Amino acid sequence: MPFQVDLNSDLGESFGAYQIGCDREVISRVTSANIACGWHAGDPLVLDHTIALAKENGVAVGAHPGYPDLLGFGRRNLAVTPGEAYAYVLYQLGAFAAFARKHGLPVQHLKAHGALYNMAGGDIRLAAAVGRAVRDFDREIILLGLAGSKLIEAAEELDLRYASEVFADRAYEADGSLVARDKPGAMITDEAQCIARVLGMVQEGGVAAVTGETVAVKADSICVHGDGPKALAFTSRIREALEAAGVQVASLNRFIP
Repeated sequence: MPFQVDLNSDLGESFGAYQIGCDREVISRVTSANIACGWHAGDPLVLDHTIALAKENGVAVGAHPGYPDLLGFGRRNLAVTPGEAYAYVLYQLGAFAAFARKHGLPVQHLKAHGALYNMAGGDIRLAAAVGRAVRDFDREIILLGLAGSKLIEAAEELDLRYASEVFADRAYEADGSLVARDKPGAMITDEAQCIARVLGMVQEGGVAAVTGETVAVKADSICVHGDGPKALAFTSRIREALEAAGVQVASLNRFIP
């Protein structure tokens, strides 16, 4: 059985007259799209358009809920209770599912965005809140979380379908968390380095931390940020490199039980 992996990107993050990313180009190269639900980015028209674009390209879709923080693009930590996090996720998932239903697409997965993703990755109470929102809406939805994080732990405890995610364009701390964006070296910008790291994570189950240690990871899905300046180049070259190495690139529903 060849290695199988999903290639995803965060899309649908434009808002009104403001254009972010190159969704039309990137979406043709990924297998799953995490689409903003309007709280950290996106709006109803963008959400509708991006799901339609995913359907046109045969790409699986997932909800990408974040904190109510348009000005901070959902990347600022907010002091929320687990109850609030649950309601935030369920609310956005419901809106996303309405548009997905319009286009005749199932909601394949849910991936929290930005600060909500990172905070839930380290806090089992927030992680469980995100997981309960998925469970209470539809148990068939796959919870996508950082490999080795509390989101994966919560999914296991709640008996949810889940997938472990790794990042092509982000640096790692020794504990397996992502290096904060305000620190030097947080983003991987060299294409050759990016590809080498991705192949190592998929085939060998490890990635070098900024401190030199090897961090063990499980790579069910690889994320390339759609708003990055090299999003198109990264998604294209990563997919080419994976397929050249004999890795089957497929959406999560194809291989996650």
